[in-house]
Amino acid sequence: MILEKLGDSLRNTLDKITKSVFVDEKLINELVKDIQRALLQSDVNVKMVFELTKQIKDRVLKEETPAGLTKKEYLLKVVYEELVKFLGEKEAKIEITKKPFRIMLVGLFGNGKTTTAGKLGKYFLKRGHKVALISLDVWRPAAYEQLVQLGKQLNLPVFGNPKQKNPIKIYEEFEKEFSKYDVLIFDTAGRDALSEELIEELNKINKKVKPDESLLVIGADVGQAAERQATAFHDTCNVTGVIITKLDGTAKGGGALIACSITKAPVKFIGVGEKIDDFESFDPERFVGRLLGMGDLQTLLEKAREAITEDEAKDIGDKLLKGDFNLIDLYQQMEAMSKMGPLSKIVEMIPGFSQVKLPKEAVKVQEEKLKKWKHIMNSCTKEELEDPETISGSRIERIARGSGLSTGDVKDLVKQYKQSKKMVKMMKPGNMEKMMKKMGGKLPGM
Repeated sequence: MILEKLGDSLRNTLDKITKSVFVDEKLINELVKDIQRALLQSDVNVKMVFELTKQIKDRVLKEETPAGLTKKEYLLKVVYEELVKFLGEKEAKIEITKKPFRIMLVGLFGNGKTTTAGKLGKYFLKRGHKVALISLDVWRPAAYEQLVQLGKQLNLPVFGNPKQKNPIKIYEEFEKEFSKYDVLIFDTAGRDALSEELIEELNKINKKVKPDESLLVIGADVGQAAERQATAFHDTCNVTGVIITKLDGTAKGGGALIACSITKAPVKFIGVGEKIDDFESFDPERFVGRLLGMGDLQTLLEKAREAITEDEAKDIGDKLLKGDFNLIDLYQQMEAMSKMGPLSKIVEMIPGFSQVKLPKEAVKVQEEKLKKWKHIMNSCTKEELEDPETISGSRIERIARGSGLSTGDVKDLVKQYKQSKKMVKMMKPGNMEKMMKKMGGKLPGM
């Protein structure tokens, strides 16, 4: 999970509110100290932490509780609102207002600029834009080849010339091609520090490219130093936004995120893992919702839309309503789930689920099962996939051999299918109505 320790600490703090009998100054002081401790452990600037917690305390003690809310509910609301404000308040979206729309990535060595170029390319590709990647990094020997590999993986064109050591000449070499694309992403060279040499090079590229967005790529592991770096790049290279990488694996992530959020170059995207899809636009409201265990339905729905088309969803829905459910349908659902990302990350986006103490081992076991089941289904015949009731005895042994798994694994999948089919039958409109009547309720509109 993103900033797991910070999220756990903040959720434990909120648990105190929900479990308390009443809200008084003593409880508020305890909460303030807990929030301070959680943020300081995530490397957030001390002065900023005390300003935030003072604002929370002042609002709860001085403001009237709005009608319709209890004191506890209002305290939760204040904590949420102030954390959102702390992280930049509003989402800083990138709107593609012209074509080609030019995005230039800048930053120091080791922050993941080239990988981010690929992630950003896929982000805009999934939104229906024709994207091209351009390598202007003439310093790092493997930069061009790395971008080419990413381009092949994503089916995106890559322009560059590893033999040319002048980024301006590389740009001019391919300039005539650029008008064919909606979005151009330029990967530039870095250095170990923001030197005069780097500033001069970036300024020359900037004048030639005339980017619509100049995004600083910065690693979350730099912590509070992110503010100085973001400010320096903004002042010298006119940076319009920040992309924070490695946000999933460092205790300093909170410091980097908040430090950048207060600069004139707001956080626009975050890298939340090593995979190409582990990349999101940064929305403070949605981010804090996830951090506090309130879920993030909007991101979950976006991932679902990217994983499965509306026609496929309708087709599966129609089959479910008819009770016509086989292993092919189960396979399609599993494919869609795997495209949405690891189960552990999906779970944290569902409101209420991240508050459930779901053991990591249980999530890992379930993910391993899904991988095994896909191998098993690949070893089934078309008849077996369409009519899983035929899978028994010698067929189970043959499928186990073909998939390289045990007969127990195959039986486990058949059992899961039967349970799913039983659930599907229960969900059919007629059966739902009967079930609701037994429970003394009724379906909406009846």
